[in-house]
Amino acid sequence: MSKAREIFNFTETTDECIKCGKCTPGCTINLVNNDEVTSPRGFLDLLGAYKRGELELDKNAKNIFESCFLCTHCTDVCPNSLPTDMVIEEVRADIAEKYGIAWYKRLFFFLLRHRTLMDIASKLGYVFKSCVLQEQKNGLSTRFKLPIIKKGRLLPSMMSKSFLNSYPEKIKGQKKRVAIFIGCLANYNYTKTGDALVTILKALDREIFIPKKQKCCGAPAYFTGDFDTVLYLIKQNVEYFETFIDDVEAVIIPEATCSAMITHDWEVFLINRGEHELAKRVGKMKNKIHIATKWLATQEELKQLLGKKKLDTLVTYHDPCHAKKVQGVYKEPRELIAQSYPMQEMSDPNRCCGFGGVTFQTEKYHLAEAAGKPKAQMIEQSKAQVVSAECSACRMQLSNSMHQEKVDVEFKNPIELIAEALETE
Repeated sequence: MSKAREIFNFTETTDECIKCGKCTPGCTINLVNNDEVTSPRGFLDLLGAYKRGELELDKNAKNIFESCFLCTHCTDVCPNSLPTDMVIEEVRADIAEKYGIAWYKRLFFFLLRHRTLMDIASKLGYVFKSCVLQEQKNGLSTRFKLPIIKKGRLLPSMMSKSFLNSYPEKIKGQKKRVAIFIGCLANYNYTKTGDALVTILKALDREIFIPKKQKCCGAPAYFTGDFDTVLYLIKQNVEYFETFIDDVEAVIIPEATCSAMITHDWEVFLINRGEHELAKRVGKMKNKIHIATKWLATQEELKQLLGKKKLDTLVTYHDPCHAKKVQGVYKEPRELIAQSYPMQEMSDPNRCCGFGGVTFQTEKYHLAEAAGKPKAQMIEQSKAQVVSAECSACRMQLSNSMHQEKVDVEFKNPIELIAEALETE
C-alpha cells in the first residue's frame, strides 16, 4: 500500500463480512455477470487478501476491482453497514498508482480542474458536433466509431453556452438568498436543468446566487482513483464555499451524484487522507447543502403552486443510487412531481441504471450497456411518456439505453417537470 493510503486500514471492514449474501441479489455487476468473485462479498474477500499481502495487484485483480459499479446496493442492505464501496474506491487509487490512468481520463480530469479550458473545450465540441454527431431524442448519436465510443451510441447534447455563463452571478428576489451548485453535466450538456431551477426559485421570489468559481465536485476522479485531483477540487471548492456560505440559506444541487459527493464523500475521503482540519470545515457547511428536491419539498409555497397545475403527461421515476441509497432521498421528488402529474412506478425503480462512472462508460461499456437494457425495458413497460431522475449521469445512461432498445420515452430531470408545471397556464 502507498504511504498516502496507510492512514486508512480496511482490514477491519473485510473481516467483519459475515458472508450472509444479502448484498448479492441486487448487486449491479452480479446481475449482469453472475460470478461470486465479482459479488460484494467476493470483492471483500479479495480486498482482505490484498491488504494482507496475499494477493498481487495484477491485471486480473485490477479488472475485478474495476468491475464494481459503486451503486452502493451492498452498503444499503448490509446488516453490518460495511462500507464496501469506500474500500473499493480506496483500492482503485492503488490501481491508478500502479498502472496509471488512461490518457483520455487524465485529459478529462485536467479539464475538470480548469474551468476556463473546459469552457473552451465545450464550445469547440458544440461547433464541431455536426461532423460526427446527429441530433436524436434525448441526446446526440454518433455517426461512426470513435476510439472510445461505439457507433450509434447516444451522447449528451452539447450546448453553445454553459449554464454558469448564461446568467449573472446574482438574480434579485425578495426572500432569502439561495445558491446553486450545478454539476458538470448540467452545466455543459443538460443546461435545461439549471434553467428550470432558476425558474422555480424565481417563482418562490428567492434571491439567487450562482457562484461562478465553483469547480467539479470531484466524483468522476474519485470513482476512478485519481485522488490528487479529488483533493485539489475539494480544497478549491471549500475555500470558495466559505466566502459565501454564511450569506445563503441553502446551497441546492439538482444532481444526486454531486450532492452525495459533497455531503457524504468529501468528509469520508478527507478523514481517510488524514485531512481532519479540512474535513471539519466541510462538516461545518454541509448542513446547508442539499439535493434540490429535498430542499424544494420543504417549501410549502411551491407545493401550493404545483397543486393548482394538473397536466396529463404520465411520468415514471428512476431512483438514482446516490439519491436513495446514499442520501435517503426518494419520496421528495415523487411528492413534488405528483402534485401536477400522474405517475406510474416501474417494476424496479431502485435498480441501478448502470452508469458506473468514467471507466464503465469507456473501457467497460459492454457492462454498462448490459445493465441499462433491463431498465429501458422497465421504462417501456410502465407506459410512461417521461422518465425522470435527479441525476445527469442516470440521464446519460438511461437515454442511451432507451436509444439502443428503441424505447421512445423522453427523459426529464424532476426540476424540469416542476418548472414546466409552474409555467403552464
